[in-house]
This record gives sequence, structure tokens and C-alpha cells, in this order.
Amino acid sequence: MIYAAETSLQMTLTELNENLREIYVEAYSQPHIAEYIYQSTTNKLFAIFGSYMPGYSLSDFYELEIGSAGIMRGYMSRPCDKYFTLEKKLDRFLRMSMSAYNVPKDEQDRAVAFVESLDIVSTANSVMQKLFEALAMKFDFTLSQKNNLN
Repeated sequence: MIYAAETSLQMTLTELNENLREIYVEAYSQPHIAEYIYQSTTNKLFAIFGSYMPGYSLSDFYELEIGSAGIMRGYMSRPCDKYFTLEKKLDRFLRMSMSAYNVPKDEQDRAVAFVESLDIVSTANSVMQKLFEALAMKFDFTLSQKNNLN
């Protein structure tokens, strides 16, 4: 559930703010930054999904992370529209990535239902506001009113 919530929150943040979308996409596009993401995420993925893939090594999870990061980058770079809504994007991303880690369908269903039960847009707005407030204190700029996802 933690994986589902964290990745859904990150994806929602990129829908709420184009600057954050650009930062995420740029991070996943720069080889040295992407490598840092792969390395730091591999251990987490091994801890979360290792029980579904008992024969897989940390190296195998590193290779899977490269692929799942590509899915994340692709979905983050494409803004939602009337056909590909945030709900569809989160559902599709979670199912694709959890399938790569052999998560059984019933557990995928529970993870997706959990994310659907969250007020993910409000949570993302709150996280974004806290981030911007912290940046404002450090870099002396002012905030405009909250961004809302339509």
C-alpha cells in the first residue's frame, strides 16, 4: 500500500503543477540523476516486493526499477486529459508496475481501491503547499492561491 500511495502522490503532484512535472521528467531524463533514483529505489522495491519474487536478487530488482522508472517517467510526462483522467492514469500505472513485481491481482485490486479511497488531490495540494512554504521561507518569494486539478 505504501508503494501505491507514494507513487500515486508523486504522479498527482505532477498533475497539479507543471513546474513539478518538468522537475520530475528532467530528473528521470538525466543519466546521473536517473541512476541515483534507480540505486536508491532498488532497495525499497526489494523490501516491498521481494516476497513475490523469492528467486530475484537485488540486481534483478535494479533491472526492474529501470523499467518501472520508465513507466513512471512516461506517465508523468503526459498530462491528464478528458480521456486519460487522473484516476485512469493512477490505476493503469499501479497495475502495470505491480504486475512487473508479480503482485497478485487481488492485492493489486486492494492497493488500487486504497488509493481510490484517498483524497489524493487534497493530499497532493497540501504537500505542495508545505513544500512551497518551506521554499518561500528559504528563498523569499510569495505564494499564489492553491492550484486545483480540474
